Amino acid sequence: MWRSLLVCLCLAQPAQACRTALILAMDVSQSVDPGEYRLQIDGLAAALRDPEIAEILVRDQVALSVIQWSGVDAQEVSLDWTQMLSPSHVQLFANAVQRLPRAFVMSNTAPAEAMSHALKHFERGPDCARRVIDMSGDGTPNAGGEVSRLRRNAERSGVTVNGLAIEGLGRAITNFYLRNVITADGFVETARGHRDYARAIRRKILREISSVFG
Repeated sequence: MWRSLLVCLCLAQPAQACRTALILAMDVSQSVDPGEYRLQIDGLAAALRDPEIAEILVRDQVALSVIQWSGVDAQEVSLDWTQMLSPSHVQLFANAVQRLPRAFVMSNTAPAEAMSHALKHFERGPDCARRVIDMSGDGTPNAGGEVSRLRRNAERSGVTVNGLAIEGLGRAITNFYLRNVITADGFVETARGHRDYARAIRRKILREISSVFG
């Protein structure tokens, strides 16, 4: 239902110049329990509704899409490309995020395949000045290919990859994202556990879509 409403709303107005195409790629591997999944989608929805973020999304006609990812064969485009042409687009998209059913359970962590899926998804997206993948996760790979190879593919394609590292103790996830995931023009935002996700994703999206990048 929500996907259909988003499509109808997008068709109701002609597309305008898009500054950024942003893929929000969410880790839903087995390390994420149901409560932590809820914290992620509630936090993302709240970030999109934030007045400062919503204003920029509409002003710059940002296009958004949500991918859920986990193991080697577990990637799903949960919300397809939607350009933020008005405040109602932002509100409807945030509502759809908050109602998203979890795509995968009890699956491994394969960020290389998630990045590959996201890069291919840009082929179906709008023609925007910038293309950005927002990779969030709470673990290092235990399945799949070499993440740094996909990072190099992204750089060659002119795609920026940023990371949101959801830490337990220490900085293991942050360091992995810094060394292997983000592109040369990217950055990592660290959440101190899933309860800090809402703060971190708001800060990250604001940085990704603001006038000052990197």
